[in-house]
Amino acid sequence: MVFSSLLFIFKFLPITLLLYYVAPKPLRNMILILASLVFYAWGEPIYIVIMIFAIIFDYTNGLLIEKNSAHKFRKRLGLIASLTVNLGLLSFFKYYGFFVSNFSALFHLNLTTKSLPLPLGISFYTFQSMSYIIDVYLGKVPAQKKILAYATFVTMFPQLVAGPIVRYIDISKQINNRKENLLQFLDGLELFIIGLAKKVLLANNIGVLWSSVKATPIGEMSVLTAWIGIVSFTFQIYFDFSGYSDMAIGLAKMLGFELNINFNYPYISRNVTEFWRRWHISLGTWFREYLYIPLGGNRKGSLKQLRNLFVVWFLTGFWHGANWNFIVWGLYFGTFVVMEKFFLLRWLNNKPSWIGHVYTLLVVIVGWVFFEFDNLTQGLGFIKTMFGMGTNKLIDGHALYYLYTNAILMIILAIGSTPLIYKLLTKIKMTMKITGTIAIPVAYMLIMFLCTAYLVNESYNPFLYFRF
Repeated sequence: MVFSSLLFIFKFLPITLLLYYVAPKPLRNMILILASLVFYAWGEPIYIVIMIFAIIFDYTNGLLIEKNSAHKFRKRLGLIASLTVNLGLLSFFKYYGFFVSNFSALFHLNLTTKSLPLPLGISFYTFQSMSYIIDVYLGKVPAQKKILAYATFVTMFPQLVAGPIVRYIDISKQINNRKENLLQFLDGLELFIIGLAKKVLLANNIGVLWSSVKATPIGEMSVLTAWIGIVSFTFQIYFDFSGYSDMAIGLAKMLGFELNINFNYPYISRNVTEFWRRWHISLGTWFREYLYIPLGGNRKGSLKQLRNLFVVWFLTGFWHGANWNFIVWGLYFGTFVVMEKFFLLRWLNNKPSWIGHVYTLLVVIVGWVFFEFDNLTQGLGFIKTMFGMGTNKLIDGHALYYLYTNAILMIILAIGSTPLIYKLLTKIKMTMKITGTIAIPVAYMLIMFLCTAYLVNESYNPFLYFRF
């Protein structure tokens, strides 16, 4: 079940909200847990057992760590046990096949591996659980005494299967003491509709173009076709994932929770470092707080900072998937972040801002090739074609057709990737509130109607980040 499905929008969500708000406040966490388990079990009826086991284990371990706060060895043992279990579950389901196949290839062992389906959201809820355990260990938060409250934190369906990654320290006070009100609910509903529109009307439509380009043999592409294709994917992944995040944050608001934003117009960035402060913010925050800083950050000299940065970026890539293309993708971005840290940023700061924008977009767009192509050879071949080394065709009929049929959509996507529309809507909303008009609610109803019409007739409706 995905947020952009008719089943979720017109059955699961209304029933959940009705039961949630009819129930007395002390029972609302229980309603939310049950609804979240149904939501998860709809797609993963077997693997729900793993998530429940992880909840019980980490809840118990958090209490034991706090109880043994004066005993350094026992406290550390509890931390190690919890990290081992969480990383063990993640590694077994996500990375077991990768390690075995590469080990087999390295030593010519001809080992076979049985491919296991990846449990939905395991990359997200294991990171959330580890953030809780680490913060309890460091004394930043007290251990949660109520297992239902802890289960609410882990299972809350808006962010369960594809983030954003919510840290316990950011949400702990809201679990038992949130204040639901109509204004917050309506703000959440607006954000959900905006996210749905980004996903259904924009990401899905431009995704069809990318699928068409990707189906073309690389050797038959023109330079322009390759660029049109990867630019379309650049838009697709942004509107797909940021749309999902908007829906998740909006749903959480409708339930009384305030989650941090996960995207902040990353394509307007003037350097790669800034891009990663704006893209998938919750993941970057997690790696900074729980890996980069504990490794020493930038406090122990340039060489160790260099090591720390590459460790973080290697694991950032590996977190996204058990394949070499994701590792290369992570190290690719890590290389630019390192160069900016040591010298490139100073150079960019002395240049006109448009140079930084062009540089960043070029780096990011090329980076998405590594992200999207599982086969590195194909990915490198695609990059060669982009720069005219894999083809003798600069422009072809396919490219002109793609431009003719998608130019307006691409202009809309380009504008939508900037804060311009948000600023315009904010001004309009302020004016409408003063005049008392109902134009804004009517506009959102029309957007919702349009999204529904697309969903009724549409077969192409993937969520790209569900595979992680």
